[in-house]
Amino acid sequence: MKIFIICSKTFYDKVTSIRRSLEEIGHSITLPNCFDEPDAESRYRDMGKEEHSKWKANLIKHSGNVIDENDAVLVLNFDKYDQKNYIGGATFLEMYDAFRLDKKIYMYNDIPDGILKDEIIGFSPIVINQNLNLIV
Repeated sequence: MKIFIICSKTFYDKVTSIRRSLEEIGHSITLPNCFDEPDAESRYRDMGKEEHSKWKANLIKHSGNVIDENDAVLVLNFDKYDQKNYIGGATFLEMYDAFRLDKKIYMYNDIPDGILKDEIIGFSPIVINQNLNLIV
């Protein structure tokens, strides 16, 4: 299966080992946007509001294309500061695109409590509770 890993860049340090494990069981992996360039957003933000806005819009559009080329997304949602199983805005939008494109949505950990919980439930994600063998 072709899987696009999506997550907050705060969790990029966990991506490599999860990628390896998924590849070992036969999956093809697309890494998160800007994985190889995690400081890109800071650079664009430093260029000013207009440049940052253009960059962010292009990134969101690009994500939709990447999702379309994959069979599923894997949401890596770990604790971030005081938020259990954090999902940020960009990751939520990617989940929405996956839902809209009828792609499987796997969540590494449980759905987080919060303002978007009902919408995430509506996406019918498959919560794997860190068991990558449940991705089929």
